[in-house]
Amino acid sequence: MTTALARAFEAHEIDNSTFDHPAHVQVAFELLKKYDFIDASAIYAKGIRALAAKAGAPEKFNLKITYAFMSLIAERMDQAPYEDLDAFIAANPDIMDKTVLGRWYGADRLHSATARNIFLLPAAA
Repeated sequence: MTTALARAFEAHEIDNSTFDHPAHVQVAFELLKKYDFIDASAIYAKGIRALAAKAGAPEKFNLKITYAFMSLIAERMDQAPYEDLDAFIAANPDIMDKTVLGRWYGADRLHSATARNIFLLPAAA
């Protein structure tokens, strides 16, 4: 089931001032339920980029963070058949932590100028 939030996101009708991290997770989850990974990720990235531009801060869009979160959510969704967002969050509470990607990426790499435009793999150990 697609919620009004996800429909508004796909239509680029979201109020960026109220689109917080839980809303990001909800939309990502719903897109991944509706589309395959490639399409969901493209729709999500374009929507987040549009939100940043609409907010007058296009430089805040970070492709690396966007795709890494989508990949993490998709991987977790593949591990178990979550019927809804609440079940997914209950089983994966770390997703609600905006800093969860720090497990794989250092801050310099995660927030680099390069990461704003291309997907970076975690630095080799």
